[in-house]
Amino acid sequence: MSQASILHVGFLTVFQEANGFVGGYLVTNNWGRPLEFRLSSAVQPNRVQQILYADTLRPYLCADLIGKTLVDKTSIPPHLLVTDTDAVLELRLKVDVPVLWLVPADDPRAATLASEPHCVRPGTEKRGPLVCHPRYLQDVESLAEILPGLQGVMDLAEPFARIREAIGEARKTGVGQKAA
Repeated sequence: MSQASILHVGFLTVFQEANGFVGGYLVTNNWGRPLEFRLSSAVQPNRVQQILYADTLRPYLCADLIGKTLVDKTSIPPHLLVTDTDAVLELRLKVDVPVLWLVPADDPRAATLASEPHCVRPGTEKRGPLVCHPRYLQDVESLAEILPGLQGVMDLAEPFARIREAIGEARKTGVGQKAA
């Protein structure tokens, strides 16, 4: 894919609130203009699910249940999925596009992840590293072709603030009930 190509970039976040886990998914072009937006209703695991899923509950909720549903319901396929939620990285096991996690700079795992083979770009003082799924090391090469086309044009962290704000607005207007 050439740098001049138009890219569709998916931004997926999942966070926990009092009512459960909520996800938002925004697909943009490579200039950051929105093309499609989806949000999930809150998913609250019960105690039996918490016991049975144990440590796999959060990745299951974030990637398999919420993330995959949001991506599947979207009509525009992305060339790249970006997340700010570590558990969403497991979505790569279910989709055919690279999934990139923006590790927070203050995450205690940031320094270790920056030296791993699945690190796409090391962090800076203000930004943590960018990593792909460790089982998909070929994504490092794919992302090395895609990311230069976004550099200087799009801040990969910025859309997550828009997603969270849009989720808040959708709730106020009652739109949230018809998403994932």
